[in-house]
Amino acid sequence: MPMREECKHFQSRTYSTGEVARFCELDLAPEAPWRCPENCPSYEPRLADAGWVHGTLVEPAIEEEPESGAGVAELLDQAEEIVNAAAPEALAEAERNRAREERSTGGRRRWPWRRGR
Repeated sequence: MPMREECKHFQSRTYSTGEVARFCELDLAPEAPWRCPENCPSYEPRLADAGWVHGTLVEPAIEEEPESGAGVAELLDQAEEIVNAAAPEALAEAERNRAREERSTGGRRRWPWRRGR
């Protein structure tokens, strides 16, 4: 079954490069962006889109699914685990930078148009 773009859990993001990311926000579609699982228990139609017809400017068509062998879902799961493992460290670093900036400004935010005051 292809990705159900009418599902309320379907998300897409278009980046400035023109690349489009399509995914299930519940992470229930391991073969996204090409396919939702058969008989997905969390499928719910978007109520706001009921009966609407989308024009061609909404989203580009999904590209052809590449040929893949066995183990692709496992490989994608491993990649996701790597990204998820790096997230806490990146958030901690951002918090350290924010705290350092607050200490250097005495807790006040420095506005760029008020330099020298």
